[in-house]
Amino acid sequence: MDGIITLDYGSGGRKTSALIEEIIVPAFKNEALCALGDGALLGGHIAFSSDSFVVTPLEFPGGDIGKLAVCGTVNDLAMCGANPEYLSFSLIIEEGLPTDTLRRVVTSAATAAKAAGVQIVTGDTKVVERGRGDGLYINTAGIGRIKYPGLTPAAMRAGDAVILSGTAGDHGTAVMLARGDMMDGAIKSDCAALNGLVDALMASGAEVRVLRDPTRGGVATTLCEFAESAGLGIELCEGDIPVRRDVAAACAILGLDPLYSANEGKMLCVVSEATAQLALEALRAHPLGADAAVIGRVTEGSRVILKTAAGGSRVLRKLTGAQLPRIC
Repeated sequence: MDGIITLDYGSGGRKTSALIEEIIVPAFKNEALCALGDGALLGGHIAFSSDSFVVTPLEFPGGDIGKLAVCGTVNDLAMCGANPEYLSFSLIIEEGLPTDTLRRVVTSAATAAKAAGVQIVTGDTKVVERGRGDGLYINTAGIGRIKYPGLTPAAMRAGDAVILSGTAGDHGTAVMLARGDMMDGAIKSDCAALNGLVDALMASGAEVRVLRDPTRGGVATTLCEFAESAGLGIELCEGDIPVRRDVAAACAILGLDPLYSANEGKMLCVVSEATAQLALEALRAHPLGADAAVIGRVTEGSRVILKTAAGGSRVLRKLTGAQLPRIC
């Protein structure tokens, strides 16, 4: 690691992994932590997750920091195979934040929690001096009962299908555009709670190996984490990966890659090849999965390979550097 912490360590990519593996895990090492999932699995019955949100701007097309905090924590629990039930909601408020902004954010969080079927039952508030908090930060924790055990990259097998539940890169692109008047358009964050989509997938009878929502680091980094954990490779077909045309255009102008741009309302699913069609039909029948697609297969290799539309191929690696900081 470097001698100081830079923004790169918050990217969700290689340097985030280094920070966790070299400092956090050695300090607190235990079985639940070392699994490094979206949440800790406790006693085989409970999933527990925590997250912090520092997105800028606080309000953006398709959402705000309050909705994002609730949906992000619900999704972490859902990806563990748990039924999200209770959340904490703690606020670090900068002196000078307009009361109306805080009221909108809290109301948005309450609306998101109600829609997801969870209760916000505890929390905390702190206020810091003007110039010390960038408006508002939110910390959450969530707890739920495990409903679908055994979801882990270790369950992946060569030949399994890799499914993305919708278009890649929407959230990161929307937040980036919200930081200035660079482009006109209708790109919105895909911020949404995915527990209902998980239930629909599981009810299909598909043999699901692992689930993950591709937030920081995007689709590419998440799949690299899958491959690394499973000791297998993944081969993707660029032409099969759904990306909105306006998102692709915005990313090209801004120098971003949609595969490394965050989503906050999509999930990656690895399912057995034999049940891939079942999974796809179940996802597409749900409003949040209408654009679901099989984007690749698990292989015997050890790398994530993208077969490009031009007929070539390139190796995808974990995000290096901070393509877009402060997106969640």
